[in-house]
Amino acid sequence: IGTQALISRSLESAQQCLLQQDYGTAFVHYLLVLNLAPVLKDFARESFRFTLFKWADELDSLGRIQDLFDCYEQAVELFPTDEVIVNSMGEHLFRMGFRDEAAAHFHKALKLRPDFPEAKENFYRVANWLVERWHFLMLNDHGRNRKYQLAIQRAVQEGCSTVLDIGTGTGILGMCAKKAGAREVYACELSKTMYELACEVVSANGMADSIRILHMKSLEMEIPKDIPTRVSLVVTETVDAGLLGEGIIESLIHAWKHLLLPPPVKSRRASVSTVFGMAVECQEIRRHHRLCVSAVGGLDLEAVREIRSPVSCSVDADESAEPYTTERLSRLPGGFTALTGPCRMLDIDFNNVQELESLCSRKVMRLRVPVTQEGVVDALAVWFQLHLDQENSISTGPQENTCWEQAIYPVQSLAHCSVKRNDELLLEVSCRDAYLRLCCVAIVRDGQMFHLDSMEEEDYSTVALPNPEVDLCSALASLQTRHDTVSNMFTLECSEIALLNNVNYHNSFRMAVEKLLTSLRSSREMQASEVSSSEPFYMLDVSEGFSVLSLLTARLGQDSGSSLVQAYSSVEKDQHQALLRLLAQSNGVEESALQFWLSHVEDDSAVLQRPASEKLWSAIVLDCIETCGLIRQRLMEKATLARCLLEDGGRIFPERIVIHGLLVESDTLLQESAVQGTDPTLGFNIAPFINQFTVPVHVFLDLSTLECTHLSDPVELFTLDLMNSSANYISRGIRVSAPGKVTAVPFWYQIYLDADLTVTTFSQDSHWKQAAVVLQCPLVVNTGDWVQLTIQLHKSSISITAVREEAVTADDATAEEEPVPMDHPQGGLC
Repeated sequence: IGTQALISRSLESAQQCLLQQDYGTAFVHYLLVLNLAPVLKDFARESFRFTLFKWADELDSLGRIQDLFDCYEQAVELFPTDEVIVNSMGEHLFRMGFRDEAAAHFHKALKLRPDFPEAKENFYRVANWLVERWHFLMLNDHGRNRKYQLAIQRAVQEGCSTVLDIGTGTGILGMCAKKAGAREVYACELSKTMYELACEVVSANGMADSIRILHMKSLEMEIPKDIPTRVSLVVTETVDAGLLGEGIIESLIHAWKHLLLPPPVKSRRASVSTVFGMAVECQEIRRHHRLCVSAVGGLDLEAVREIRSPVSCSVDADESAEPYTTERLSRLPGGFTALTGPCRMLDIDFNNVQELESLCSRKVMRLRVPVTQEGVVDALAVWFQLHLDQENSISTGPQENTCWEQAIYPVQSLAHCSVKRNDELLLEVSCRDAYLRLCCVAIVRDGQMFHLDSMEEEDYSTVALPNPEVDLCSALASLQTRHDTVSNMFTLECSEIALLNNVNYHNSFRMAVEKLLTSLRSSREMQASEVSSSEPFYMLDVSEGFSVLSLLTARLGQDSGSSLVQAYSSVEKDQHQALLRLLAQSNGVEESALQFWLSHVEDDSAVLQRPASEKLWSAIVLDCIETCGLIRQRLMEKATLARCLLEDGGRIFPERIVIHGLLVESDTLLQESAVQGTDPTLGFNIAPFINQFTVPVHVFLDLSTLECTHLSDPVELFTLDLMNSSANYISRGIRVSAPGKVTAVPFWYQIYLDADLTVTTFSQDSHWKQAAVVLQCPLVVNTGDWVQLTIQLHKSSISITAVREEAVTADDATAEEEPVPMDHPQGGLC
């Protein structure tokens, strides 16, 4: 009787605490009740979930992270098969940066309920982080795989009977060694997800007892603690597009000192890499790494001395700067022009530990590279040739049809780096911090050197070559003047720079705001007795990252001469705010006209709220599309809230988004989305395991350069009306215009700022990329066929299914454009 009374009182107390919003105490009461009376779990499940989620949010806001996860562990212990709780714990783990653990929870939630849309969307998003798309490309690269297999086979046949696979990934190289006859094979993998995947793959291929896989970095391995003795061969492909970025130098130095046997005196094994590079002109690279325009939307940008991307090898680069980015040159929109021939930059012998150790401390090498084509040097493109042994090598060059991208080192000088034929580029090459660093420091023309850090657009200050004393004086002068100019130098993300360079977008936004202000002024004039003419229009820009839209609106308000605009920006970074202040000052915008909204908001998580207790917004700018080509999460929820905060006649920018798409056949998209074919990879069963991480939506796509065949004309797929609620699913027919196999549906957006002014995310000056849904089961079609697409938007995640309907007529297809339930799972993946 005492236990029953305790249960009853605790249940009553839990419900009372919920009414008082005391979620922590309510959670404790529910734990007590459900541990004492498990029979009540079904009855209390919904209330317990609600309490858990509210208490977890409170703990999160207080920074009590350990308490938060302790609560979730208690909840999962009570409800181990509750997919909603498991998925919610995964969301918290992902936000905290625990991606491996988050993926495990999302995967478990999907196993518990395969049609759970929230878990499915979460798993797709995290899968891109955990199993990067290049894993699929590499496993589909049969030439690469075969060369590795042959090189490993030869090494084992020459006496390397003990093998260590560093960064094993799927385990393929370790299995090649075992198949070749190696007596003992060890492997290590740092990523928990890839470690578990490798264990599954090795076990499925009958090698679980003969290949020992360790979940650790090779740098942490010790003998005999982790492996019993030194090995005679290390196999690894811990290289990136810049060769050294995955830490191969450090791991091989450690391996030679602690894990590897000395090489035989007459060893024929070769493991040498040759690095090549060339200078290129490329508008696509330029617009992502430097400011290319002097004005946008009526804003003068001349006051900004320099805006550069966080990709730099210069000595004054921020510590967080990356030395290079990566691109597949053959797929860059607009292409590129080679301004020099390929130049041999560096040779590295991975079998020479002394050379590896001296690499990072070696003096900076200077190379002079002849210019063969007139143009503007936008970047240095780098690739390498990896000699696996004396017979097998792999090239990552731009002309090769491989899984590799090239490393791109942007040239970020103050002025365009224009070159002519017979000029020479002076390059500096080093391996500081075990990264390959490449920098273009000067142009040599007619015996004179033009330093890029001091060049002017037209009037170059020249220095005779060579003259070390003058170089030193120039460097000292640079240091003396640096404090005058550094405040006008800013770093923005590559996508933010590309956005700032998008003149059409900003001009269109300016025209849309002008129309809105004109309309609102007219309304106020008609209501002159009710609304003060001096009352400002309130505008809020909640764009993600850096945006000048708030400043552009404030400038418009001052230009009009009446009814000033009070603009608010939600930018958080100090440097972003400093840049907006500088631009405001140089454009004559009063300091009070531009404010930073987060300084007015007590809770950063509640950005969308009234400008003041009795005021409403005239305009709210929502950032709707991610750079990768997807709709931003929770967009429609934000739009619903924003609509409630608008004055009569106020507007959300944009007001609606129309999604366009077409049918394509693209082997490239298939290769990048999953391991293709039914044949084992080098005789090993790998595809079923890694293909668990197949993601149906391919992002960061450049549709203009994608190798594909268009099987239909572009059509409107879906409309998101941010000013009104709209259906979240639709079905429509698309007529096939060419025979083939539909493998994907690429899509992009037409963004309506108002009824007349639009911008598209599929244009040469767009900072947005496109995306594509890759069909799990491709559809074979003929000209004249109709394909029925069912499109659904769930919490900003787009899914598309496709069915071929040979008998559908044009009239039928038009009629079927009305929303219908999703009941056609064939031929697609949602």
